[in-house]
Amino acid sequence: MTDALVVRSIPYGESDVVATLLTEREGKVATLVRGARKGSRRVAGALEPMHTISATYEDKGTDLVTLKEATVVRPRTALLGKLDSIEAAGALLRWARHVFPPKTREPAAFQTLLEALDALDAGGIDARAELASAGLRLLSDVGWGLELAQCVKCGRKCPDDASAQLDPSRGGIVCRACGGARLLLAAPVRRAALAALARDPRANALCAPHEKALVAIVEAAMAAHAGFEA
Repeated sequence: MTDALVVRSIPYGESDVVATLLTEREGKVATLVRGARKGSRRVAGALEPMHTISATYEDKGTDLVTLKEATVVRPRTALLGKLDSIEAAGALLRWARHVFPPKTREPAAFQTLLEALDALDAGGIDARAELASAGLRLLSDVGWGLELAQCVKCGRKCPDDASAQLDPSRGGIVCRACGGARLLLAAPVRRAALAALARDPRANALCAPHEKALVAIVEAAMAAHAGFEA
C-alpha cells in the first residue's frame, strides 16, 4: 500500500484502464485497472487526478502492475472549482509524469507535488506562479536542478543585481567569459527563481510578475533532459 497521484489514465481493452501513478513508495508505475470503465468498486472515484490516493497493487515483474484497490485519502475539491488552479495542477502533473523515472523512488519530488497541490487547493495564491515555483523545485528534486547563482563552467558568482545567460542543457548559467548562453535571465527573474529553489515563503509573490518567463525556463530544462515539450 502506498500514497499516490494519478497522472494519466487511458482505455485498455473493452473495460480496463491503464493508469500511470506517481507513488510515494516506488516512484512512477503503470497500473492495469481491471473493470475500471464499468465502475469497479475497488477503485470508485480514485482514478481522478489532483487527489492523493492510497493504492494497493500486485507487481509480477512485468511492465504493468495490477491495481487491486484504491481509495481517496486527501481530496482536493476546492482546487477543482478554480480554472487557473486546475490548469496549473494539470501542467505540474504532466511535467512530473515526464521527469519521474519508472519504478524509482523520488521522495523529495513526491513531496513537492503534494505541497504544490495543497497550496493550489488552499487558494489565495497566484496559480501560475505556484506552478513555476514548484516546477523549478521538481527539477532540483530529480537531479536536474539549475545552478543560478554562479557559472556552471568556471564557478564565478553572478552579482545579485545582474542579469545572466542560461543554458538548461548545461545545468545553469554560463558567464560571458565562458561563452554565455542563448537564454537571458533578467535579475528579478533570477532572484525569483532562487527564492523558489530555497523554498522562501515569499517565493509565490516574487514569482508572480515573472511567471511566464519562469515556466519557460522549466520547460526548456525539461526539453533538454527529458525530451519534454509543452
